[in-house]
Amino acid sequence: MAKAPRIYVAADFTVGGDVVLPEGAARHVARVLRMVEGASLTLFDGQGQEASAVLIEAGRKRVVARVEAVEAGVGESPLAVHLGQAISKGDRMDYAIQKAVELGVAAITPLYTEHGDVRLKEDRASKKLAHWQAVAVSACEQCGRATVPPIHPPRLLSEWLGERDEVLRLVLHPATDQALACETAPPSVSLLIGPEGGLSSTEVDAAQAADFSLLSLGPRILRTETAPLVALSLLQYRFGDL
Repeated sequence: MAKAPRIYVAADFTVGGDVVLPEGAARHVARVLRMVEGASLTLFDGQGQEASAVLIEAGRKRVVARVEAVEAGVGESPLAVHLGQAISKGDRMDYAIQKAVELGVAAITPLYTEHGDVRLKEDRASKKLAHWQAVAVSACEQCGRATVPPIHPPRLLSEWLGERDEVLRLVLHPATDQALACETAPPSVSLLIGPEGGLSSTEVDAAQAADFSLLSLGPRILRTETAPLVALSLLQYRFGDL
Protein backbone atom coordinates (compact mmCIF):
# COMPACT_ATOMS: atom_id res chain seq x y z
CA MET A 1 0.00 0.00 0.00
CA ALA A 2 1.46 3.35 -1.05
CA LYS A 3 2.27 5.80 1.71
CA ALA A 4 -0.16 8.72 1.98
CA PRO A 5 1.41 11.94 0.67
CA ARG A 6 2.21 14.63 3.24
CA ILE A 7 0.84 18.11 2.57
CA TYR A 8 1.54 21.33 4.48
CA VAL A 9 -1.57 23.31 5.38
CA ALA A 10 -1.47 26.23 7.83
CA ALA A 11 -4.76 25.37 9.54
CA ASP A 12 -6.23 24.18 12.83
CA PHE A 13 -7.03 20.48 12.72
CA THR A 14 -10.18 19.16 14.38
CA VAL A 15 -11.31 15.55 14.12
CA GLY A 16 -14.33 15.50 11.82
CA GLY A 17 -13.54 18.99 10.52
CA ASP A 18 -12.95 19.91 6.90
CA VAL A 19 -9.82 21.60 5.59
CA VAL A 20 -9.86 23.49 2.29
CA LEU A 21 -6.40 23.11 0.75
CA PRO A 22 -4.72 26.33 -0.41
CA GLU A 23 -4.19 26.85 -4.13
CA GLY A 24 -0.69 25.42 -4.44
CA ALA A 25 -1.38 22.34 -2.34
CA ALA A 26 -4.73 21.80 -4.07
CA ARG A 27 -3.11 21.93 -7.50
CA HIS A 28 -0.44 19.45 -6.40
CA VAL A 29 -3.00 17.02 -4.99
CA ALA A 30 -5.54 17.20 -7.83
CA ARG A 31 -3.39 17.80 -10.91
CA VAL A 32 0.06 16.42 -10.12
CA LEU A 33 -0.74 13.50 -7.84
CA ARG A 34 -4.17 13.04 -9.50
CA MET A 35 -5.75 12.04 -6.21
CA VAL A 36 -9.50 11.45 -6.13
CA GLU A 37 -12.24 11.53 -3.52
CA GLY A 38 -11.71 8.87 -0.88
CA ALA A 39 -7.90 9.00 -1.12
CA SER A 40 -5.91 9.26 2.10
CA LEU A 41 -3.34 11.93 2.84
CA THR A 42 -1.47 13.35 5.81
CA LEU A 43 -1.70 17.04 6.61
CA PHE A 44 0.69 18.93 8.88
CA ASP A 45 0.36 22.47 10.18
CA GLY A 46 4.02 23.45 10.42
CA GLN A 47 3.66 23.89 14.19
CA GLY A 48 4.07 20.23 15.14
CA GLN A 49 0.62 18.75 14.52
CA GLU A 50 -0.24 16.08 11.95
CA ALA A 51 -3.66 14.96 10.75
CA SER A 52 -4.72 11.81 8.97
CA ALA A 53 -7.30 12.90 6.42
CA VAL A 54 -9.36 11.71 3.48
CA LEU A 55 -10.34 13.70 0.40
CA ILE A 56 -14.04 14.50 0.20
CA GLU A 57 -13.72 16.88 -2.74
CA ALA A 58 -11.04 16.86 -5.44
CA GLY A 59 -12.07 19.27 -8.17
CA ARG A 60 -9.92 21.43 -10.40
CA LYS A 61 -10.80 24.56 -8.43
CA ARG A 62 -11.40 23.21 -4.93
CA VAL A 63 -9.87 20.41 -2.88
CA VAL A 64 -11.20 19.57 0.58
CA ALA A 65 -9.96 17.00 3.09
CA ARG A 66 -11.79 15.70 6.16
CA VAL A 67 -9.70 15.17 9.28
CA GLU A 68 -9.97 11.69 10.77
CA ALA A 69 -7.28 11.83 13.47
CA VAL A 70 -4.85 14.37 14.91
CA GLU A 71 -1.55 13.65 16.64
CA ALA A 72 1.76 15.30 17.44
CA GLY A 73 4.47 14.92 14.82
CA VAL A 74 7.46 12.77 15.67
CA GLY A 75 10.11 14.08 13.25
CA GLU A 76 11.79 16.70 15.46
CA SER A 77 15.33 16.39 16.77
CA PRO A 78 16.02 16.85 20.49
CA LEU A 79 18.94 19.09 19.46
CA ALA A 80 17.94 22.66 18.56
CA VAL A 81 20.40 24.03 16.00
CA HIS A 82 20.20 27.57 14.64
CA LEU A 83 22.11 27.71 11.36
CA GLY A 84 23.67 30.96 10.22
CA GLN A 85 24.33 30.34 6.53
CA ALA A 86 26.17 32.81 4.30
CA ILE A 87 23.98 33.50 1.27
CA SER A 88 25.15 31.79 -1.89
CA LYS A 89 23.95 32.07 -5.46
CA GLY A 90 21.20 30.09 -7.14
CA ASP A 91 20.58 26.47 -6.28
CA ARG A 92 23.40 26.32 -3.73
CA MET A 93 21.36 28.15 -1.11
CA ASP A 94 18.29 26.03 -1.87
CA TYR A 95 20.38 22.89 -1.41
CA ALA A 96 21.83 24.08 1.90
CA ILE A 97 18.36 24.90 3.25
CA GLN A 98 16.79 21.68 2.00
CA LYS A 99 19.44 19.45 3.54
CA ALA A 100 19.58 21.41 6.80
CA VAL A 101 15.83 20.95 7.21
CA GLU A 102 16.11 17.23 6.44
CA LEU A 103 18.78 17.02 9.15
CA GLY A 104 16.53 18.57 11.78
CA VAL A 105 17.70 22.20 11.96
CA ALA A 106 15.50 24.37 14.20
CA ALA A 107 16.00 27.73 12.43
CA ILE A 108 18.03 29.26 9.61
CA THR A 109 19.24 32.82 9.12
CA PRO A 110 20.73 33.75 5.72
CA LEU A 111 23.75 36.02 6.30
CA TYR A 112 25.53 38.80 4.44
CA THR A 113 29.30 38.40 4.84
CA GLU A 114 32.38 40.26 3.60
CA HIS A 115 33.35 37.69 0.98
CA GLY A 116 29.77 36.82 0.03
CA ASP A 117 28.84 37.99 -3.46
CA VAL A 118 25.06 38.18 -2.96
CA ARG A 119 23.33 41.40 -1.89
CA LEU A 120 19.53 41.47 -2.07
CA LYS A 121 17.47 44.65 -2.36
CA GLU A 122 14.38 44.79 -0.15
CA ASP A 123 11.81 43.64 -2.74
CA ARG A 124 14.04 40.84 -4.00
CA ALA A 125 14.94 39.83 -0.45
CA SER A 126 11.25 39.33 0.42
CA LYS A 127 10.74 37.17 -2.68
CA LYS A 128 13.86 35.14 -1.91
CA LEU A 129 12.73 34.67 1.68
CA ALA A 130 9.34 33.35 0.54
CA HIS A 131 11.12 31.01 -1.88
CA TRP A 132 13.49 29.72 0.79
CA GLN A 133 10.60 29.14 3.19
CA ALA A 134 8.84 27.15 0.45
CA VAL A 135 12.01 25.04 0.08
CA ALA A 136 11.85 24.35 3.82
CA VAL A 137 8.16 23.36 3.58
CA SER A 138 8.87 20.99 0.69
CA ALA A 139 11.72 19.40 2.64
CA CYS A 140 9.39 18.88 5.62
CA GLU A 141 6.81 17.22 3.37
CA GLN A 142 9.48 14.84 2.11
CA CYS A 143 11.32 14.03 5.35
CA GLY A 144 8.41 13.61 7.75
CA ARG A 145 8.73 16.73 9.91
CA ALA A 146 5.55 18.38 11.14
CA THR A 147 7.31 21.55 12.31
CA VAL A 148 8.57 23.89 9.61
CA PRO A 149 11.73 25.66 10.80
CA PRO A 150 11.60 29.42 10.23
CA ILE A 151 13.86 31.00 7.63
CA HIS A 152 14.61 34.41 9.12
CA PRO A 153 15.09 37.52 6.96
CA PRO A 154 18.65 37.95 5.63
CA ARG A 155 20.87 40.07 7.85
CA LEU A 156 24.43 41.13 8.51
CA LEU A 157 26.67 38.59 10.20
CA SER A 158 27.55 41.13 12.90
CA GLU A 159 23.88 41.52 13.83
CA TRP A 160 23.33 37.76 14.00
CA LEU A 161 26.41 37.24 16.16
CA GLY A 162 25.19 39.86 18.63
CA GLU A 163 21.93 37.96 19.21
CA ARG A 164 23.28 34.50 19.93
CA ASP A 165 22.44 32.85 23.22
CA GLU A 166 22.83 29.18 22.29
CA VAL A 167 24.84 27.11 24.75
CA LEU A 168 27.24 25.70 22.13
CA ARG A 169 28.39 28.04 19.34
CA LEU A 170 30.46 26.76 16.45
CA VAL A 171 32.00 28.36 13.38
CA LEU A 172 33.46 26.23 10.61
CA HIS A 173 36.99 27.32 9.83
CA PRO A 174 39.34 25.31 7.57
CA ALA A 175 42.45 26.98 9.01
CA THR A 176 41.99 25.23 12.36
CA ASP A 177 42.47 21.61 13.34
CA GLN A 178 40.03 21.75 16.26
CA ALA A 179 37.52 18.92 16.38
CA LEU A 180 34.22 18.87 18.24
CA ALA A 181 35.35 18.84 21.88
CA CYS A 182 32.01 19.03 23.69
CA GLU A 183 31.23 15.73 25.44
CA THR A 184 27.74 16.30 26.85
CA ALA A 185 24.73 17.09 24.69
CA PRO A 186 23.98 20.83 24.70
CA PRO A 187 20.32 21.96 24.70
CA SER A 188 20.99 24.40 21.86
CA VAL A 189 23.62 25.05 19.20
CA SER A 190 24.38 27.89 16.82
CA LEU A 191 26.34 26.91 13.72
CA LEU A 192 27.99 29.47 11.45
CA ILE A 193 28.84 28.60 7.84
CA GLY A 194 30.78 31.09 5.73
CA PRO A 195 30.55 31.83 1.99
CA GLU A 196 32.45 30.17 -0.85
CA GLY A 197 35.37 32.54 -0.27
CA GLY A 198 35.38 31.87 3.46
CA LEU A 199 34.89 34.22 6.37
CA SER A 200 37.36 37.10 6.70
CA SER A 201 39.82 37.13 9.58
CA THR A 202 37.83 40.02 11.08
CA GLU A 203 34.64 37.95 10.94
CA VAL A 204 36.33 34.93 12.50
CA ASP A 205 37.63 37.16 15.30
CA ALA A 206 34.14 38.61 15.80
CA ALA A 207 32.66 35.10 16.01
CA GLN A 208 35.26 34.08 18.60
CA ALA A 209 34.51 37.26 20.55
CA ALA A 210 30.86 36.11 20.58
CA ASP A 211 31.97 32.82 22.20
CA PHE A 212 32.05 30.76 19.01
CA SER A 213 34.53 27.91 18.94
CA LEU A 214 36.43 27.11 15.75
CA LEU A 215 35.57 23.75 14.20
CA SER A 216 37.31 21.77 11.48
CA LEU A 217 35.59 19.06 9.45
CA GLY A 218 38.81 17.50 8.24
CA PRO A 219 41.60 18.24 5.77
CA ARG A 220 39.39 18.92 2.75
CA ILE A 221 37.70 22.28 2.16
CA LEU A 222 33.96 21.80 1.72
CA ARG A 223 31.71 23.92 -0.46
CA THR A 224 29.42 26.33 1.37
CA GLU A 225 26.36 24.18 0.59
CA THR A 226 28.09 20.94 1.60
CA ALA A 227 29.45 22.19 4.92
CA PRO A 228 26.10 22.48 6.77
CA LEU A 229 25.11 18.97 5.66
CA VAL A 230 28.31 17.48 7.09
CA ALA A 231 28.35 19.61 10.26
CA LEU A 232 24.69 18.93 11.05
CA SER A 233 25.18 15.21 10.45
CA LEU A 234 28.07 15.27 12.91
CA LEU A 235 26.07 17.20 15.52
CA GLN A 236 22.98 15.01 15.15
CA TYR A 237 25.11 11.87 15.44
CA ARG A 238 26.88 13.11 18.56
CA PHE A 239 24.03 14.88 20.34
CA GLY A 240 20.81 14.37 18.39
CA ASP A 241 18.86 11.47 16.93
CA LEU A 242 21.01 10.05 14.13
